[in-house]
Amino acid sequence: MNTRDIKSMEIEELKELMADLGEKPFRAAQIYEWLHKRLAEDYEEMTNLSKSLRQKLKENYPIVSLKPLEIQTSKIDGTQKYLFCLPDGNVIESVLMKYEHGNSVCISSQAGCRMGCRFCASTIGGLTRSLLPSEMLDQVYSIQNLSKERVSNVVVMGTGEPLDNYENLLRFIQILTGEGGLHISQRNVTVSTCGLVPEIRKLAREKLQITLAISLHAPNDEKRRELMPIARKYQMEELLDACREYLQITHRRITFEYSLVKGVNDSPEDAKELAGQIKGMNCHVNLIPVNPIKERSFVKSAKEAVEKFKIKLEKYGINVTIRREMGSDIDGACGQLRKRFIEKERSENEGIFGY
Repeated sequence: MNTRDIKSMEIEELKELMADLGEKPFRAAQIYEWLHKRLAEDYEEMTNLSKSLRQKLKENYPIVSLKPLEIQTSKIDGTQKYLFCLPDGNVIESVLMKYEHGNSVCISSQAGCRMGCRFCASTIGGLTRSLLPSEMLDQVYSIQNLSKERVSNVVVMGTGEPLDNYENLLRFIQILTGEGGLHISQRNVTVSTCGLVPEIRKLAREKLQITLAISLHAPNDEKRRELMPIARKYQMEELLDACREYLQITHRRITFEYSLVKGVNDSPEDAKELAGQIKGMNCHVNLIPVNPIKERSFVKSAKEAVEKFKIKLEKYGINVTIRREMGSDIDGACGQLRKRFIEKERSENEGIFGY
């Protein structure tokens, strides 16, 4: 962790910082509340701190505060997609989805991604870097400040592979769900992974009450390797064994994400094979008609095929839903808004410098 990144500090670390600065320990709780409950973006808002302390903090411990570059709002369902600029100039995207049961924010865990899933726009261009806990937190905080909407659910399912940023992810969850901040229930936090087996086993031992979502997307190794390079490293048998271990330790139901690609993984035979792989597990399958991206030839499965797939899984006793499409009139697929912005910047720079 960056030792000057105050928004990524847990309360005990803030107490140590206050001691180093010659301040009373109770100042740590005040600062923590300003950062994580009142969502302050500037030390000048912290009016119960002395001017000298505010100045000292301002000079040495800058508050990570993301700058919104673009906000798209769906005219269909009110979904909002945010493009944020990080302090170093990198860009990430986040989404606010409004449901009857509350507001969900989907955040990014990395700028770019190195996992290479072939149906995902996030991975085109590879990984730039992992996000700090503060940069993950501030996606939630900024959206709550900008939208004036209370966030009740957080999904780490945007750009990046969360388990490829393991330590920062854990710290983000602890601050987000701990007392003294927004205190969002761990049961209202979902973390998605393409299937990093050692990290899934490690996460099980953290004994968190979050929901783990596994990007499965195929009923067997051969088809999974075609869609997801990670499948070349970890076979489905290894992955499902890690999932069973996770279930045994945490007693938390797992979600299997399954993107349906026309003619690739959406046949009744695929549904039957998938059911056989996960039968007997405490799990839920979330069917996702794939969002087409221009760099790939993949086509979204027809509604009829999606419905038949669902019915087939139900016939074999699998709990399954079709993900409701949100924000279909804006840059819907994960990574599309960020990718379009980067392409535009590159194009403009080429025009300026004549490359």
